[in-house]
Amino acid sequence: MNFSEVFKLSSLLCKFSPDGKYLASCVQYRLVVRDANTLQILQLYTCLDQIQHLEWSADSLFILCALYKRGLVQLRITVWSLCTKSVSYIKYPKACQQGITFTRDGRYLALAERRDCRDYVSIFVCSDWQLLRHFDTDTQDLAGIEWAPNGCVLAVWDSCLEYKVLLYSLDGRLLSAFCAYEWSLGIKSVAWSPSSQFLAIGSYDGKVRILNHVTWKMITEFGHPATVNNTKIVVYKEAEKSPPLGHLAFPPPRAATGPLTSSESKYEIASMPVSLQTLKPAADRANPRIGVGALAFSPDNYFLATRNDSVPNAVWIWDIRKLRLLAVLEQLCTVRAFQWGPQQPRLAICTGGSKVYLWSPAGCVSVQVPGEGDFQVLSLCWHPSGDSLALLSKDHFCLCFLEMEKGVRMAFGQRGDCT
Repeated sequence: MNFSEVFKLSSLLCKFSPDGKYLASCVQYRLVVRDANTLQILQLYTCLDQIQHLEWSADSLFILCALYKRGLVQLRITVWSLCTKSVSYIKYPKACQQGITFTRDGRYLALAERRDCRDYVSIFVCSDWQLLRHFDTDTQDLAGIEWAPNGCVLAVWDSCLEYKVLLYSLDGRLLSAFCAYEWSLGIKSVAWSPSSQFLAIGSYDGKVRILNHVTWKMITEFGHPATVNNTKIVVYKEAEKSPPLGHLAFPPPRAATGPLTSSESKYEIASMPVSLQTLKPAADRANPRIGVGALAFSPDNYFLATRNDSVPNAVWIWDIRKLRLLAVLEQLCTVRAFQWGPQQPRLAICTGGSKVYLWSPAGCVSVQVPGEGDFQVLSLCWHPSGDSLALLSKDHFCLCFLEMEKGVRMAFGQRGDCT
């Protein structure tokens, strides 16, 4: 693997254009647009204030920069046409976890609304912003909405105080409703499979429930036990590599007293049974660290990656074809983010240290990010081709190029370690 030089960054704002040709990043009030291959600066824009949000248009021709400090609070959504210069206004949007969603083909927009203490959903035609459907939802406090990738079904879910998922057709008909249990904290995360065949629901009880697209009934549920004892499951444990005797530093570097950053590490296959590190949540505080807080399907629909927040150092990988747990990756530090590559089942993981971790069905590797000082990877994003990914720290970013040469393929195919 090769790494680019390090560039400055602010607020983790770094995104590839949808066509993969450009890379946009922000440094305070400046927007920098680079060639994604050469990383040469193509355009440099200066805004009036610090940029706090960045978004590419679907055709990669425009970039939106949001300056929240200069904005006004208004209870409406404004749609600006970049073609006709017309402006449309949509009233009553609800401020919730995920209250606005476009279909993947860009034809329709669904918007969560709150009127007279009741939740509604409006569906608009994006070509002329005319209202297509408007209907109320049987929710106490709607928390999010999301279209299936094929744009045929809209998932609506309630707040964590009410376990309820509602599935609506494009014309507003209620197709099904799902409730796993009552009188306890409910839904924490939701994800569609790329084929729209499955809907995964992560819950506060530490389980993932999978609904199918034919009957919209649950076909299975995945738990996250603290002890793994099935010999068919591969558990990869990250372990520190002992440095050669001649390379011991005294006194130890300052970073050694904190999280694992600059020290080398490798993956070891654990022997069964394996006890995972668990976190006891504070029951007297808001937003307890329990439940499935992150989940994502691989692009080929074969795998599902999850993180149970009470087992913060572990990533669970499930085989959707066989509906069973395939592998567990236990890191030395808390998992900050993970993301599947866009073209093949290759999962990238970061833990806030100076390494990036990659898993594929062939095995997993731990890769040290080179450079002076500690480059703490807090987030990451893949290039649309899947050949590289951007690694983001608090103040900098760099690119990691996954060269598929023979040597790299062999290292990535091993079930051992690679640094």
